Amino acid sequence: MKTYSARPTEVEKKWLLIDAEGMVVGRLAAFIATRLRGKHKPMFTPHVDCGDNVIVINGDKVVLTGNKRDNKKYYWHTGYPGGIKNRTARDVLEGRFPTRVLQAAVRRMMPGGPLSNAQLSNLRIYAGTEHPHEAQQPETVDVGVLNAKNKLRG
Repeated sequence: MKTYSARPTEVEKKWLLIDAEGMVVGRLAAFIATRLRGKHKPMFTPHVDCGDNVIVINGDKVVLTGNKRDNKKYYWHTGYPGGIKNRTARDVLEGRFPTRVLQAAVRRMMPGGPLSNAQLSNLRIYAGTEHPHEAQQPETVDVGVLNAKNKLRG
């Protein structure tokens, strides 16, 4: 019996639409990363982009559990000596680009490298409910009903 290896021409990509309002960031990012890589498909091949295109709306309304909203820090370096800077998740969510919290969580769940960069280009996150991808007829996926912990209760 031979191991099946998918070719890029054999891959069928679907378009998924996810509403992120009230969703827990880590659980949503894990679901999105799995769909982007294509690990949910039986024809998954590690060196081929088998994943789907994912559209996320309401990306600014994601929820962090516990005290992560105030305690989680995002670090970057300016390139100069002593140039390490940080920003809390609250600052990012209330700032100019609130979708970067979810984008960073998904990016950090991907393995890294050129293939992951190509797969991340299939992710589109929008802060509001409007998106310009109606022509692709995306299939709506409700991640909140898959597990009760995916959506913040209360």
